[in-house]
Amino acid sequence: MLHKNMDVWKLSMDMVTKVYGITGKFPVEERFGLSQQMRRAAVSVPSNIAEGSARKSSNEFIQFLYIALGSLAELETQLLICDRLGLNHTDLTHDYEMCNRIRQMLIGLIHYKKDHP
Repeated sequence: MLHKNMDVWKLSMDMVTKVYGITGKFPVEERFGLSQQMRRAAVSVPSNIAEGSARKSSNEFIQFLYIALGSLAELETQLLICDRLGLNHTDLTHDYEMCNRIRQMLIGLIHYKKDHP
């Protein structure tokens, strides 16, 4: 399965762009703190989808999808931290919805790959 054709990969790439936009507006003192953590977590999601899709077995792919889910949970937590710290410069509702959509798609893909190895 080519990762570039997967909707979940495309949406997670959109999330990376969004996160870079959000963190680019953070104060200078956050440039090497929360900002970098959020960027790494966001980049990890499509990266793990891509790496897993290049693996030989469905089980390996599934493992990378679980890693992507973990990175997504990390990113969502960091978005909540931003909200609590007042670092959000936009309405984060759309970002939470995007995280939820990506999560649903990852879980759906995991179930599909388990049922169709």
